[in-house]
Amino acid sequence: MKKLLTAVAMLFMLNACSGQQADTQADPVNIASLGQSEITEVRAADVAPTYPKRGKSIERTFVHQPPLIPHKAQYPINLKKNSCMNCHSPAKAKRMKATEIDASHLLADSKLNKHYYNCTQCHVPQADNKQPLVENDFSAK
Repeated sequence: MKKLLTAVAMLFMLNACSGQQADTQADPVNIASLGQSEITEVRAADVAPTYPKRGKSIERTFVHQPPLIPHKAQYPINLKKNSCMNCHSPAKAKRMKATEIDASHLLADSKLNKHYYNCTQCHVPQADNKQPLVENDFSAK
């Protein structure tokens, strides 16, 4: 009896699903950040960003803004390692000629406070991108 009921249920499900096919032809989508081009079109690459020269800091645009990272943030931060500390820890910063991590981010034993472990949560890389992705008229004044 169980086998019969299972077979009937399977046939019912197959019958309910028959004739339904996914729509594989979607309309082209335009996205403003891609330059109003269709996704299926090929367009020229964006202009490569230029970062400040070594030793130059980026001016902050508002009070209490975290300092901006003047280089690509290509170093991984994961649960096992915070690669920012390779250059910016108090022990290595002077030798590496890098900006030392602020004392407010350290514990009494000079270890990184885990509340500040993910540096790129507040500190973002900043570059001079020739072509803005979105319009922005922000002014701190």
